[in-house]
Amino acid sequence: MIRVLFATGILATLGLAHAQAPDMQAYATANTEHVIGPLLPSGPDPWVTQRNGVYYYTSTERDHISLRKTTDMKHLADAAPVVVWRAPPQGPHSTSIWAPELHYLDGKWYLYVTGADKAHDDDAHRHVFVLENDSPDPTQGKWTDKGTLKTHFNGIDGTVFDHAGKRYFVYSAYVGDHSDLIIAPMTTPWSLGEPQVDIAHPTYAWEMQGGRKILEAPEFIQGPHGNLFLTYSASACWSDGYSLGLLQADPQADLLNPASWRKSPKPVLTSSAQLGIYAPGHNGFFKTADGQDWIIFHANGGPDWQCTARRAPYIKPFHWNAQGLPVFMDGA
Repeated sequence: MIRVLFATGILATLGLAHAQAPDMQAYATANTEHVIGPLLPSGPDPWVTQRNGVYYYTSTERDHISLRKTTDMKHLADAAPVVVWRAPPQGPHSTSIWAPELHYLDGKWYLYVTGADKAHDDDAHRHVFVLENDSPDPTQGKWTDKGTLKTHFNGIDGTVFDHAGKRYFVYSAYVGDHSDLIIAPMTTPWSLGEPQVDIAHPTYAWEMQGGRKILEAPEFIQGPHGNLFLTYSASACWSDGYSLGLLQADPQADLLNPASWRKSPKPVLTSSAQLGIYAPGHNGFFKTADGQDWIIFHANGGPDWQCTARRAPYIKPFHWNAQGLPVFMDGA
């Protein structure tokens, strides 16, 4: 089922499998406070990428990675999942397979995935590894393990973006008793250069809810004025205070200089009883054919559901204000 949650608090339930699906353009045009979801019953850490008019979706499934492909995100549940990789019985990424991201780079597909060894399934041993596939369709072909990225810290939630002819990797690193965002240049899609730089750490109370000081799940988007943005998820995922924060850098800034990144003093997407979402986080971005910007994120459908497989994917349109900042919810 797709639940469409209106800003007025009115809930309409639409059958997904047999039409009467929501008109995404109409929702976006009418009010960017509309939230569509959950698109699936479960889907922590959702990710969408687009190529040649096709959306590819993936999310955390813990011991394997599957992809769904569709030409219409509102029909995501109609797209059968294809398992493209399973965790091996032992080794450095034999368990806790989290937050896969699919990217098309240099003519090949790459999956950036968090994993751990069954013998050491804890924060001190989590890392990001890379899978490669040269098939035109990432749901087909063979995925080759390119190994673990050589990050200075153990960590999770790696993402990749290109800007001004350079490629960057950003992840959430375990630094002492907190999690910081680290950026590094990439020399190949599976290797990092230097320097590896800490660009953000928890500084606000809303980044420290649930008993942890956490910045995780960085995601890149470029604004209409050329400014660069990294959203991130703040606080512990089991807290309803889990929310999205925002970093900003100027188009010509040195992205490897921490001073280039400015942090918003308040979250930009939070729990909302009015919208029917709780603990929203770990987002991604995509565009519809009409050029409308959308954000995908996981959230709970009720308070105090904590950090379980009940987290499901939701989508909503967003807009850019006169200053070129993304607006994900009114008042944020």
